[in-house]
Amino acid sequence: MDTAIAFPLAALIGIFLLAGAVKGLTGMGLPTIAMGLLGLGMPPAAAAAMLVVPSMVTNVWQLAAGPDLRGLVRRLWPMLLGIVVGTIAGAGALATTDPSWSGCALGLALIAYAGHALLAPPLTVPARHERWWSPTVGVATGAVTGATGVFVIPAVPYLQALGLQRDTLVQALGLSFTVSTLALAIGLGAHGAFRFEQAGLSALAVAPALAGMWLGGRLRQRIPPARFRVWFLVCLLLLGLELASRPWR
Repeated sequence: MDTAIAFPLAALIGIFLLAGAVKGLTGMGLPTIAMGLLGLGMPPAAAAAMLVVPSMVTNVWQLAAGPDLRGLVRRLWPMLLGIVVGTIAGAGALATTDPSWSGCALGLALIAYAGHALLAPPLTVPARHERWWSPTVGVATGAVTGATGVFVIPAVPYLQALGLQRDTLVQALGLSFTVSTLALAIGLGAHGAFRFEQAGLSALAVAPALAGMWLGGRLRQRIPPARFRVWFLVCLLLLGLELASRPWR
């Protein structure tokens, strides 16, 4: 793995510090930010392998802090199962596709998420429709995760549409991201793109990610959430455009 060559150690620390801070502010964003920035200098498969351990640690932390894990598992298990199936089935694309095109796919995923979050009206999913939507959204999220390493589309808009209370929503996001991270590690490992020796380098990113989460939690009381959200999504959109345009230059 050529991660250390692609990025100096200071740059890696900065990326995970920033990604952790975004997660501390918003309850999400660590793998999205990390994948986008790491994708500027390394193949997306290598970037995904790099974020496995910090993503797992920070998501389990977020998951454990919520109020109703058992209830969420009972409610969301069809989506979670779909995520596992879709991610493992689709991880071969991330592991074997030419890096310029997998980077393009990553950029398109970032554009889709940022564009939806900025422009789409709030959605509502009635409880009676969850039995059909949950597995469909899970498989679709897994397919996108397997192809790009990004966990947010369409799981995040779907979870936001369920009308969960804020703390429960944050916990549901942590649950979804934890399952996605595990499935991605299994899928990459099955295709030789995530090996034991890479876990050590990935683990080095845990400390800056946790420090960033702590910093983001402190900043949450000082920065207007609506303003931060808009700037975050605009930056994500620009980052996606940069990655998506690379194969055409």
